[in-house]
Amino acid sequence: MIYTCTLNPSVDYIIQVSEFRAGELNRSENTFYYPGGKGINVSRVLKRLKVENTALGFLGGFTGQFIKNELHAEDIQIDFIEVSGNTRVNVKLKSDSETEINGPGAEVTKEQIQKLYDQIGTLKQGDFLVAAGSTPASVPANFYAEVAKICNENDVPIIVDTSSQALKEILGKRLFLVKPNHHELGELFNTVIGSVDDALAYGKKLLQEGPEHVIVSMGGDGAVFISKDHCFFAKAPEGEVKNTVGAGDSMVAGFLSAYVKENSLENAFKYAVATGSATAFSEDLCTNQDVEELLQRIEMERLD
Repeated sequence: MIYTCTLNPSVDYIIQVSEFRAGELNRSENTFYYPGGKGINVSRVLKRLKVENTALGFLGGFTGQFIKNELHAEDIQIDFIEVSGNTRVNVKLKSDSETEINGPGAEVTKEQIQKLYDQIGTLKQGDFLVAAGSTPASVPANFYAEVAKICNENDVPIIVDTSSQALKEILGKRLFLVKPNHHELGELFNTVIGSVDDALAYGKKLLQEGPEHVIVSMGGDGAVFISKDHCFFAKAPEGEVKNTVGAGDSMVAGFLSAYVKENSLENAFKYAVATGSATAFSEDLCTNQDVEELLQRIEMERLD
């Protein structure tokens, strides 16, 4: 079973306004509500790619109930820990430009954190854990490092997709996959990643810190995959970008879905790029049909 862990989930409230004017009354043309959070996005895309999974993390209040209802409607298994506050609401205003206002995460107690550790401790060989997203202020900064330690002890592959600072905390642990974007990779090594060669060079440096596989996403410039025996570059397919939220999470889901079905790193990377691109070209997260259509357009080359 694949498990996802989202410490700081959200209800994503999307507002579309044709010409936003600050300080004045604006009327929206369309509004949408989605269950959000990086791990939850991974769960939703995995399910659309016909891969069963279970979503873990913290939820609370009426917003948390909304997320539960939406995931139940998509037939996604959940085992969230209930917290006393409301799960946050993130507002995304789309007009001539895009503005985001992220709410604060709910308070999490030490007992609730320990309960999540215990849940993860029940995972066994053959399972995978995707730990993704930011940590609320009430969660220890070394949470992901502790989770990686638990997974390493139980021989459970762990995939981590989080900010550069949280990623620094877990370097040195055995990780199945990390997926920094080129900005996050640059922050890790105090540099600027401005080309495929840069992404390859610093991706290899990151590989020496514990991960078995590294994907560096570079937006419209494509992505680079690095492992001990393989290095690939994939061009981003052409298309109208409608939504950047969840594209990176979709890459993780695409990679993992293909890997558990075929055990091929090359095909898994190809699926990752197709899935991330399919979400970027959609209003919401991608569908399986979107991915299959894009898959034939992904151009890859070896960087050995």
